[in-house]
Amino acid sequence: MTDRELLELAAKAAGYNAFLGHAEQMMDSGWNPLEDDGDALRLAVSLGIIVHPDRHEERSIAEWGDADQAVETWHGIRNQGADAATRRAIVRAAAEIGRVKT
Repeated sequence: MTDRELLELAAKAAGYNAFLGHAEQMMDSGWNPLEDDGDALRLAVSLGIIVHPDRHEERSIAEWGDADQAVETWHGIRNQGADAATRRAIVRAAAEIGRVKT
């Protein structure tokens, strides 16, 4: 799934209907939880996503709803480190929530 698709589904999950189908517009407005820690945290809080960064295993896990619903992102993704992996795990979880809403 592309970053654009992830952001669009995450926006759908968060109820940002004005941005649906317009990922570039969303990023131009300043909302980009893949890049902004604050946006990612607000997204996680609004959707009840629980984040488990594990520095020993070099991964971040985001889960929501039932314990069976979780996504995992390794810290080394694109060599951007633990923060980027954690933001991506949050966005991936939000995108899965948005996908289910379709």
